[in-house]
Amino acid sequence: MQVIFKVIRQNPNSSPQVQSYQLEVEAGSTILDCLNQIKWEQDGTLAFRKNCRNTICGSCAMRINGRAALACKENIGSELKQIYGEDCCNSSITPEITIAPMGNMPVIKDLVVDMSSFWNHLEAVEPYISTGARIIPEREFLQTPEERAKLDRTGNCIMCGACYSDCNGREVNLGFVGPHALAKASRMVADSRDDTQDRRLEAYNKGTQGVWGCTRCFNCNAVCPMEVAPLDRITEIKQEILANEDVPNSRQIRHRQVLVELVKQGGWIDERAFGLQVVGDYFRDIKGLLSIAPLGLRMLIKGKFPLTFEASEGTEEVRSLIESVQAETR
Repeated sequence: MQVIFKVIRQNPNSSPQVQSYQLEVEAGSTILDCLNQIKWEQDGTLAFRKNCRNTICGSCAMRINGRAALACKENIGSELKQIYGEDCCNSSITPEITIAPMGNMPVIKDLVVDMSSFWNHLEAVEPYISTGARIIPEREFLQTPEERAKLDRTGNCIMCGACYSDCNGREVNLGFVGPHALAKASRMVADSRDDTQDRRLEAYNKGTQGVWGCTRCFNCNAVCPMEVAPLDRITEIKQEILANEDVPNSRQIRHRQVLVELVKQGGWIDERAFGLQVVGDYFRDIKGLLSIAPLGLRMLIKGKFPLTFEASEGTEEVRSLIESVQAETR
């Protein structure tokens, strides 16, 4: 069947341009097969990365029809069904597939991006086991099967960059290390051979650079080709931070704790108490209180500041549900 490939092409310091290529392809052909065909038969200047062709190396990550994916994994048939439905192959209209470079990284040429920030942010979480404080043993450090099983899922990450490409948190916050780095970080926290868990949790808890920079948009889970589920791994780190009494109190921790407690009390959030407890740290953070004073004053003037709070209907049921979930996760 005939398929039109719209490839977003770009050189450094220039605007992207769309170039179309029409190919005769099979439904089982991968996107990478088609890009190879374009390069070998139509346009040798087209630039893209590739290597193993077996969903192992992660080199061929790019955006296919608006989402990050591995070109060697996605095939024509499944892509067209997502766009045109089950009758895609019988349509009289020539179907189209759009190929673009990954997001959140500058383009070097065409589908090749500069992944320097990706690797730098990975390095920032120290993604390696630290045993510096231990005496070197006579034999290697051993783990039980149960301890090793905790690392299986994060060990599947192939560093393709798909999650980083489609991360909304990274798009709005350049300091956020990204889901790939935090997925690796969760492995370090869970690894029984590491001796720096408290220091790691303190580092991952800082501002919006670490776990609190995640917007929980679920994009990383949706596009991960290896089912690492980075958002779930970020949540695991958050749970460790909240459960660890040695991790210093922070606005992010209070945000999580206060939100849950206020909903338990009233079924929804008492905005007056929320600001004072989270930003003002229960009247202990004078600087924080002063920072929200102008906003509170403007709300009062415009009649938008709630002077009273009424609990919602079904508060007891909401409280019971939250407490049940908390009991299950302890």
